[in-house]
Amino acid sequence: MAFSVLMAALLLTAATADAAMYRWVDGNGRVHYGDTLPSTYQKSGAAEMNKQGNVVKRTQSEVERKAEAEHLAEQKRMQVEAQKQAQQDRALTSTYTTEAEIDLTRDRALEHHKLAIKGAEARARAVESNLGELNARVAAIQKSGRAVAPNLKEQVAQATNERLELKRIILTNEEAMVKVRERYEADKERFRTLKGR
Repeated sequence: MAFSVLMAALLLTAATADAAMYRWVDGNGRVHYGDTLPSTYQKSGAAEMNKQGNVVKRTQSEVERKAEAEHLAEQKRMQVEAQKQAQQDRALTSTYTTEAEIDLTRDRALEHHKLAIKGAEARARAVESNLGELNARVAAIQKSGRAVAPNLKEQVAQATNERLELKRIILTNEEAMVKVRERYEADKERFRTLKGR
């Protein structure tokens, strides 16, 4: 009987000696130690220590976990950006051998927009002339005291709408030309960097 009590005590002592020790800080900044970590402090982070008091494992707080996740996401984003830039650089150096070739490609891209603007401007002049005639007819009819026919009103409305649409087409293509120039200028700048010029 005494032997079994002694063995139980020894086993209990050995188990206690091997048990983990935890250190945590409460909301008031006080440091606590214990063989079990209270569940309320799992979120705020804690340190598991060995018998000598050395930290063997650290549990991150929610704030630390969030910061680490954000850091990893940022690293991943930067890695994706770097891969994308490397791919663009390969395409740039395999497509062009000189800056003049970049200028030539830019001019071809601009030509499409120039033609669209030229066509819209020519059509706008015809619409403007037609609209002037329609408005003159409307003014003459109104001056004579007669009612303007619905068909004539519809023609004026259509011509007015077409004039607005042509202005939009011209503006859209002018804005596109600015972007094309900026894009090819950026390509030239990058090309110079890659070629060490």
